[in-house]
Amino acid sequence: MKKLTTSVLVVVLTSSFMVVKAQNAQGDTLRTQDIREVVVTGALGIKKRQDAVVTSNKVIDNKELNQAVNPNAAQALTGKVPGLQINTTSNSVNSQATITIRGARSISGNNQALVVIDGAISTLSIFQQLPPEAVESVNVIKGQQGSALYGERGSNGVIVVTTKRGTKSEKIQFTLTSSIDVSSIYKTPIRQQLYGQGWVGEPTDFSSTEYGGTNWVPYENGSWGPAYSNPDIGGQLLIAGMPQPDGRLNYTTFSPKKNNMDKFFRNGVLMQNGVSMNVGGKDSYSFLSLNRVENDFMIEGDNLKRNTIFYKGGKQLGKFRVDATFNFIDQNTSQTSGNLYANLLQTPTNINVRDYANGGMSGHWTAFALSPYWLRDHFRNDSNTTTFNGIVSMGYEFTKNISLSYTGNVSTVSTVTEAHQDAFGVTESNNLTYEGTGTAYDGTTFLDYGSTPITSGYNKFVTKSWRYYGDLMLNFNYDLTDDLNFKLNLGNNIQDSKEEYSQVGGTNLQIPGWYNIQNVLNSTPWYSLNNGKYRKRSVAWFSNLDLGYKDYLFLNATYRFEKSSALSIRETPLIGEEGKPLRNDGYSYYSVGASFIPTKAFANLTNGNILSYAKVSGGFTRTGNSVIDAYAVDEVGVFPTGFPFGSLSSYIINRNPVSQDIKPEFNNSLEANLSLGFLKDRITFDGSVYQTKTDGLITNSGVSNTTGFSNVLDNAGSMRNRGFELELGVTPFKSKDFEWNLKGSYATYKSVVTSLENGAISVPRGASGYGIPAGLYAVLGESANTIMGTAYQRDPEGRIIVDDLGLPVVSSQYKVLGKLDPDYILTFSTSIKIKNFTISAVADYRTGNSFVSEAKNLMSYVGTLEKEADFDRSKGYVIPNSVQNTGTAANPVYVTNTTTVGDDPSYAGTVNYFTTNYGSDIAEEFVIDGTALKVREIAVNYSIPRSILANTFVNSMSIGVYARNPFVIYAKDNRNFGDPEMQTGASLAVSQYPTARNFGFNFNITF
Repeated sequence: MKKLTTSVLVVVLTSSFMVVKAQNAQGDTLRTQDIREVVVTGALGIKKRQDAVVTSNKVIDNKELNQAVNPNAAQALTGKVPGLQINTTSNSVNSQATITIRGARSISGNNQALVVIDGAISTLSIFQQLPPEAVESVNVIKGQQGSALYGERGSNGVIVVTTKRGTKSEKIQFTLTSSIDVSSIYKTPIRQQLYGQGWVGEPTDFSSTEYGGTNWVPYENGSWGPAYSNPDIGGQLLIAGMPQPDGRLNYTTFSPKKNNMDKFFRNGVLMQNGVSMNVGGKDSYSFLSLNRVENDFMIEGDNLKRNTIFYKGGKQLGKFRVDATFNFIDQNTSQTSGNLYANLLQTPTNINVRDYANGGMSGHWTAFALSPYWLRDHFRNDSNTTTFNGIVSMGYEFTKNISLSYTGNVSTVSTVTEAHQDAFGVTESNNLTYEGTGTAYDGTTFLDYGSTPITSGYNKFVTKSWRYYGDLMLNFNYDLTDDLNFKLNLGNNIQDSKEEYSQVGGTNLQIPGWYNIQNVLNSTPWYSLNNGKYRKRSVAWFSNLDLGYKDYLFLNATYRFEKSSALSIRETPLIGEEGKPLRNDGYSYYSVGASFIPTKAFANLTNGNILSYAKVSGGFTRTGNSVIDAYAVDEVGVFPTGFPFGSLSSYIINRNPVSQDIKPEFNNSLEANLSLGFLKDRITFDGSVYQTKTDGLITNSGVSNTTGFSNVLDNAGSMRNRGFELELGVTPFKSKDFEWNLKGSYATYKSVVTSLENGAISVPRGASGYGIPAGLYAVLGESANTIMGTAYQRDPEGRIIVDDLGLPVVSSQYKVLGKLDPDYILTFSTSIKIKNFTISAVADYRTGNSFVSEAKNLMSYVGTLEKEADFDRSKGYVIPNSVQNTGTAANPVYVTNTTTVGDDPSYAGTVNYFTTNYGSDIAEEFVIDGTALKVREIAVNYSIPRSILANTFVNSMSIGVYARNPFVIYAKDNRNFGDPEMQTGASLAVSQYPTARNFGFNFNITF
């Protein structure tokens, strides 16, 4: 793949160079705006020309961001910025994303980039909910130099969002936007199509016949039944599932139904409609946007409705200027809260899924799993979130050289979530006795086959948060000489956030269907509920210095001194000592960087029209990250249940405290950047290389048991992150009616844990689900996102070693099985403009990463893996490519293995192995190659010619079609077990829905 990538880049660069040069020779009369002269908004809202930016960054404008009409602005950045990794972590009705820039820097804290909207620190949630038409541009600051002014909050890079301003025209301008797209399920797991419903050793009154050593069972969730090719049963019309509420039985042929599991999902419909107003004047502007999003998801009943009011305005009053942004968001979601997808995965391939849509739980296709249709209707989670975000910026010019500015932001979020589940099987009314079928079902109930009753329940969660952010800056701007410009910003920053959360709930609803705490018969004890509040504050003083020499040499230096309440230490006095005063140490964060423009310093470099631009920049940065939560360093007792005995309760000492000497994690970063433009920027190149060393990693450190503690959270390690990014842009053709742009990038980083204290070689970060013996670890000498687990023992040739019973010999210690971090990410984008048509596409390729699949583990138990059907089950299962040691441990002699697992050459031996040893002993089997090629966006847009609109009230109009995720290719061993980018913890949860793709239509009218 690397050779192929290199070859493609060389061919594109060489051919484009020749084509562009030839076209220039014929005369390129098109005038283009030099993007480096455009003013970009950086940290703390400080504006600079791109030439003066000393760190690596990239600006995405509104057109590029919204070309595929993604309602989630964060997801719309995917594949458009090298070094920026966007992971869609939830494919639910309210899809969510994470943003990571240049990999992880912490093993205990949040590694996501900071989001800044209109100069004030905001949240990723607010960014994801912004109306697409309200975003003017997004400046992705990848280098630490550009984010050092934010102190510990900016240690992971910064996403600077600038919203739209109103026009300077006094004529009111309206814009209508509307889009509708259809989503469909995509990439569900590939399941074996050779064996059907049934289980070994389970004769029933329906059939006691053995077919190749197993039984057909009409109510099984397992696909451990007869082969479809067995002439004694294959293709016959048989009972499938439990009786329906009307006493009817479903019959189906005993044969595989193609993509039968997909039939549970429907096509979702997403609609976005918005209207915006622009108006202004020479000293004022105003922009108002009203937007509504409705998403009827692929699962019936799951929906989202979001209403957004966005306003931005400003006014110049002599030397005083004020700008304000107000954003109000009201969002309602309703979605199933049961583990629906895990139960759907337990569907034999001979089932016609839609035949059970109205069957309820008692009429499910199996008695050993919950009906996804019943879960869809009876396990619900309804949420209302109201968000208000207000930003006010004010500035006053004392003189042309000195000014004072203030930016303040207040944000409030209120969320009310109600979760309920209905009962099943608790009373006779919802556990009906089957009658009138004329089969063995008569006189029995659903629960008679092994299921347990479901108790009704209700829980209500209320969360309220308030956040304040304020910057006060004194600004100086002087031309010290004709060639030297001096800018200095001195400021103070205050951040204050608080949150209150409460929960009530319990089980057993007295009146079915009334979801209210007053209807709960058994309230949950207070110590099992999540109730509390916290407050966290920080104060900082900062400075920013910019020097510019002759418009080609720039120097930037920053300093920030910050104190955080999270690091306020209330030391515990020794016996006999008086109380000690509160201790709060502040910490310094600083940076220095420079940029040099050789093509402006030496004019002869541009002679010949080959090299049109060159920029070299670099810098050093020291930032920090305190990681810990509010009150973490306080001595807080733990309230256990059943201590000291019975119903009596008491507090005990916290055995996992936070060290009172804890300090922030410090990141020391070096960065160097190169930007080149050739042939009037028809060919562009941007490259960056960087290294970040993190000292004082905060993690749990083991201590002696004699202390009475289990672990102490402390500074106990270090890590190093190195990487580089390359981006190539080419415009092979460019004329009045035709323009073709190409961009490709390569980004890689390697994050390595370089030290751990107390002799530790790894730090556990989480255990995998579904009983898989694996977990996520920070490993000395390896990645902080390393997957470790049990593995096969192999001989020198890589063959699996088995014991005398044909069972694999598994490692007694966890081994490194993979990592979440990709080796590299390739991105590709193109846009072709033919007169009024624009065609664009974005794709990316990730490789070298892995994920742990809970879905594969579940499928192995129910017998739907392809590998469980590529042999004759009735003759037992021999581990492929396996050997036995006929020698000794010291002098092994390996011979080809012919012993079936468990030394049982029967269908029963096969089932026993895959339902026990395979799923619970061998983590290596469930670590999947995360390589993926994704076409993220394809869009075609047509702008109505102005000549057609000349005699109308319409100023502009465009229509378009688009697709998101239209094509996805996974690695060979990922049989659609899951989307690799959805794993954020120690395993990819089986509750995550498969990938979806969207196809839509949009139009835009301005008048």
